[in-house]
Amino acid sequence: MFESKMSRRKVIAGSTGLAAFLAACGSSVASPENATDASETPTPAEPNPVQVGSIDPADFPDGPLAVIDPATIPRGEDIDFGPAPDIPEGPLADDLLAAVELLYGQRIGREITDEDFEAFETIGTSGDPRVGWLIADHIRVFPNVAPLSGITQERAIEINGLLEQTASQLVGMEFEEFRAWNPFTNVLIGWDIPAPPDYLRLKRNIYTALEPAWEPLMADNSVVDWRIVSWGGVLIDARPFDTTDDPCNCIPAADNPTTQTAEEATWLEPDDVVFGVVINGEARAYPRQIMEVREMVNDTLGGRDFGMPYCTLCGSAQVWFTDNVVGTSGAEIERPVLRTSGLLSRSNKVMYDFVSQTVFDTFIGSADSGALLDEGVQLEQHTVVTSTWEAWTAQHPDTTVLTEDLALGQDFDFRNGRDADGPIFPIGRVDPRLAIQEDILGLLQADGRPLAIHVNSARDAIARGEVVLIDDAIRVVTSGDGLLAFDTDGNEIPAHQAFWFAWSQFYPATQLWPDV
Repeated sequence: MFESKMSRRKVIAGSTGLAAFLAACGSSVASPENATDASETPTPAEPNPVQVGSIDPADFPDGPLAVIDPATIPRGEDIDFGPAPDIPEGPLADDLLAAVELLYGQRIGREITDEDFEAFETIGTSGDPRVGWLIADHIRVFPNVAPLSGITQERAIEINGLLEQTASQLVGMEFEEFRAWNPFTNVLIGWDIPAPPDYLRLKRNIYTALEPAWEPLMADNSVVDWRIVSWGGVLIDARPFDTTDDPCNCIPAADNPTTQTAEEATWLEPDDVVFGVVINGEARAYPRQIMEVREMVNDTLGGRDFGMPYCTLCGSAQVWFTDNVVGTSGAEIERPVLRTSGLLSRSNKVMYDFVSQTVFDTFIGSADSGALLDEGVQLEQHTVVTSTWEAWTAQHPDTTVLTEDLALGQDFDFRNGRDADGPIFPIGRVDPRLAIQEDILGLLQADGRPLAIHVNSARDAIARGEVVLIDDAIRVVTSGDGLLAFDTDGNEIPAHQAFWFAWSQFYPATQLWPDV
């Protein structure tokens, strides 16, 4: 959907100062250079006149129920990681525990000694793959920790080789030199290897050697699955609210972004992708070109405050209301200021609240650490429509749109470049009912059950004049040339578009339409 065209603008590779050494030692982070065309962009269907919000069900377009040919559904592959090894239960063996404490009982970054070499040998030959998570964490951040600690590049390469050798011993696999982290982590996820005892404390000592500001996010009460959280290649955005004009070595959020009218936005072309939001009758478009650079916006529209994360890696823009947040104690919560942490969870961005230093689940909106976890905070979601600019403005001529300068002169086009061949970070197994990067519209049904709607199937059926009605309960219509979901009483259901791999990993029991 809208993704096959090559950007007409210059594609600029993203980088940070820290990324250079990591790249030399085998970073999994690719550049969006050399994007290529896949096919011609299809002509979108005429925009459906249905507007965002509650509507009279009598206004739904009529027609026959959608019939989907299963052969048109791109299916995925069930990756076979081979049989998982035997996993010891209970505490680590005494010698293994001593080795782990020696290496990770304090913040890493010091020079490696002969005693440390022996500790790595103990870990590698332990037959306990649980400690593999610590080795994977160490491999991931070490090339960037090393220069911060005064370790020479020559010595860092030697230590990196030791880490990769230990990883190889733990899982009985050979890895390409300087390329071990991604496949090693992938197999740990695929096998669902448990974390070792006291894992969060140990991981904190590894990761905060690179970015000390991650420490409060890794709170002891955290319910985050820290096994699958990895460094995304950038540092935390730790700027207070409304200081996003200040430079940072991070993915720079935009607070209170500047906007203009559709008529003023002559820089946008008809087939540019935008994320459309309508709140209390007020419409605004967030161009993907800008969101690929910013990845997070804190904005106000229609009298409501919200944060809008965009995960370039999982093709998902969402809106979470940040006003009127109340904890289970009844206390009013200071407006969360959502920021990009620089961390990923199975190739999905990990966002956090700058005010309370709380990790929020980007897909689910729940507070997963710190004070707001104790308060049981769950953010309220609002619909985001993925559309072309032409179709969005045809339906919402009074829309405002973010100004071009917010893109900071860049147009990455990650989907057709860096991410064209699939996820570049480890994701483990993926539900094979769909290909991993198929677009779905994800929502929660009235009873809380997750539902993923295959976007192309729904759009094509509606273009044929067919009705997409799921379980006699959910009606799907076009908005711009994206999708909206309503219940049969005409009430809009909050929904957003995402890649299948991302939605299905957060909602592994999700229903899929069409059922394949």
